[in-house]
Amino acid sequence: MTALMTILGIAIFALGLLFSIAWHELGHLSWAKLFKIRVPQYMVGFGPTIWSRKKGDTEYGIKAIPMGGYIRMIGMFPPGADGRITARSSSPWRSMIEDARAQSYEELLPGDETRLFYTRKPWQRVIVMFAGPFMNLILAFGLFLTLFMGFGISTSVPTVSTVSQCVLQAGDPAAKTGTCAPGATPSPAAQAGLKPGDTIVTFNGDPISSYDQLQDDIRKSAGQTVPIVVKRDGAQVTLTATPIRNKVYGLDSNGDPTTGTVEAGFLGITPTSALVPLGFGATMNQMGDMASTSIHSIAALPSKIPALWNSAFDGAPRTTDQPVGVVGVARVGGEVFAMKAPLIDKFALEINLLAGLNLSLFLLNMLPLLPLDGGHIAGALWESVRRRAARVFRRPDPGHFDVAKLMPVAYVVAGVFLCFTVLVMIADVVNPVKIG
Repeated sequence: MTALMTILGIAIFALGLLFSIAWHELGHLSWAKLFKIRVPQYMVGFGPTIWSRKKGDTEYGIKAIPMGGYIRMIGMFPPGADGRITARSSSPWRSMIEDARAQSYEELLPGDETRLFYTRKPWQRVIVMFAGPFMNLILAFGLFLTLFMGFGISTSVPTVSTVSQCVLQAGDPAAKTGTCAPGATPSPAAQAGLKPGDTIVTFNGDPISSYDQLQDDIRKSAGQTVPIVVKRDGAQVTLTATPIRNKVYGLDSNGDPTTGTVEAGFLGITPTSALVPLGFGATMNQMGDMASTSIHSIAALPSKIPALWNSAFDGAPRTTDQPVGVVGVARVGGEVFAMKAPLIDKFALEINLLAGLNLSLFLLNMLPLLPLDGGHIAGALWESVRRRAARVFRRPDPGHFDVAKLMPVAYVVAGVFLCFTVLVMIADVVNPVKIG
């Protein structure tokens, strides 16, 4: 049964990935057709074609390897010195093997002279290339909105999950198991009579609405005898406790535990985690925080390569801040469905994975590097700047910016991405990330 659920989880993630790719390419396709650019192909996947159908002047199809997709637009680059015009794939993978001009010249048909990508105004080309990543951003936004407002996020609530029977310090190995040595000092929570399932209503007269608030009150109350009102079996019960000063984990600016320790008030309870839906404003803040974290993570990718190499080839443990590829995320998706958890929680985690994937696809594709979409956007913007500057200074029109001249850089970038992808894939296979 576990194996079946794992396969189901992987299959659901794979379908979500294919939809994300098709959705991305649909953005390019829709705007290309709107601006009357001829698009010979719209394909999801790579390798041999397993299904296709031609409608109008575009062939729509699915290929055997579900690791990407592309649309093929004609006239992606201006004519070269030999007068040839090139059609170009929007896919970063196909761009590694396509010749910048020769192949596209073969695809030109009579009447295509007015349907070339490079002949469109720079702002139109920017829209066509931006539309793909923007579709991923829209999908990520919709999925995160569904996740945070519909399902909620896992949040510690002021309901007691467990009560420590003795005083245990942060970092003490016994704290992980809750094992108390003979003669250990009873915890203030145990002495007060707190029980699992108790929901703390007030602490020292302060109405409690969140666990963060309760935790802050506990840490400030070392040495004080305080009344605690709890809701137990539908009735309110008043207890009395005296938190003691103890070594506990510090908190960061978001209220999350750190690896460092501080001296603060200690009661001896652990909270219950529950899915708490967020309001629209809190959802926007959460998405903003995730986008900021993703940007910093992408910027830090080069610094993660040594540790990733050690995990792939030297057996070093995978850390939580290491990059994970499509194979690794698919495995996590499989593990999610194999967990002993409510089905709704499993779907929430799958949505979280797909939303994060689409956000990453948007951010990566916006990098101003060929063969990524951001590289073509940068080329169109530079052409617009050059032409405007020429008009301002009354100089001859410099003409179209020949993005094809940047193809050597594009091949280097594509090679780096390919090597990095292979390294991540190896690490995901031989030393995969596992969910806790």
